[in-house]
Amino acid sequence: MNKLCVAALLALSLTGCAQQTFVMKQNQVGAATKTTSQPFFVSGIGQRKSIDAAQVCGGQEKVNRVEVQQTFVNGLLSVVTFGIYTPREARVYCAI
Repeated sequence: MNKLCVAALLALSLTGCAQQTFVMKQNQVGAATKTTSQPFFVSGIGQRKSIDAAQVCGGQEKVNRVEVQQTFVNGLLSVVTFGIYTPREARVYCAI
């Protein structure tokens, strides 16, 4: 039982968070205009998911920033499923 707890703690410590932010304008926006979960399988090898920020905001000039993030929970799901299911979140922020 002790070895199982150590293995579980080791697996949790190896999970990490990652976030990429693409800033188009420096305007401050409070909440995301659109948030979507993007599922990937087998760690996302050879897979692409896209979101059209210009279409979400109603034009390219209205896009403030785009974020892609793998949260702790997403990393935990990836570890629990041995990389078979690897989700991440994408957010689009638009100018008001």
